Amino acid sequence: MLLEELKVYQLSMEIGDECWTIVSRWNHFECDTIGKQLVRAADSIAANISEGFGRFHFKENRYFNFVARGSLFETKTWLDKAVKRNLVTFEEFSKLKIEMNELGKLLNGYIKKIGKENTVSEPNAIYMSNKSVANDPFDIFNNNIDYINWLPLPNDQ
Repeated sequence: MLLEELKVYQLSMEIGDECWTIVSRWNHFECDTIGKQLVRAADSIAANISEGFGRFHFKENRYFNFVARGSLFETKTWLDKAVKRNLVTFEEFSKLKIEMNELGKLLNGYIKKIGKENTVSEPNAIYMSNKSVANDPFDIFNNNIDYINWLPLPNDQ
């Protein structure tokens, strides 16, 4: 299974993008105070799901998904503050609230399944990227990692 196939990851990415779109319209003061915090918290949800997915042991995966759950609650807090300060429309708030409640349910369900026999184990994941670089020295996923003794610095030829 690929990370991008997880509904919990997909929804967390959407929420982060929506928060970014909202905050990008704010003036400097609003963006610098509450906006950065909101975007960082929202982006942290997907980032922690991703980091947990890439970890070898299920306990590490579960840990990072607990951190993602904390970031979801932080996102709700910053969004509540934005609404009280009239920075977010009622429609935007309602849409995000529904999505975040759904994400909370998905995340709780995902956490419960991590480490259970025959449900979630070490992912057979491939890191996907839109860009491909020929002879990329950092492309360790297409190499036998047992034979990599070092990774060259970008200037090494």
